[in-house]
Amino acid sequence: MVKIQVVNRGHQPLPAYATPQSAGMDLRANLEEPITLRPLERRLIPTGLYIALPEGYEAQVRPRSGLALKHGLTVLNAPGTIDADYRGEVGVVLINLSQQDFIINDGERIAQMVIACCEQGEMVVVEALDETERGAGGYGHTGIK
Repeated sequence: MVKIQVVNRGHQPLPAYATPQSAGMDLRANLEEPITLRPLERRLIPTGLYIALPEGYEAQVRPRSGLALKHGLTVLNAPGTIDADYRGEVGVVLINLSQQDFIINDGERIAQMVIACCEQGEMVVVEALDETERGAGGYGHTGIK
């Protein structure tokens, strides 16, 4: 298990896994007062958390499936990436895709954070790419069935 340094300047508990095999830790809104998200409105929601990931890791901020299904609330830039060298507050960009207002209350679980290994790549210029069965087939190239 990778160790993540955290400073909690908010008043919520630290992110935690809900079950022993959960992939993501729940992130909570750290608010002085509730925020109302109107239909199609987006806002950056503070968590009060500042983290330091080890080199070679990223944190992915993802929607919570229950909020998405029941209320049309999702993370706009899903998955949002927190780089290992970022030291600012962890914020969650939420958007309300429903037709009703949604009230975000202090302490509400608004997203999940997944810790993942990541590698940097190096671009190497070549004259041509190798051939594959797929070739340049793009979106929908395999059909519907």
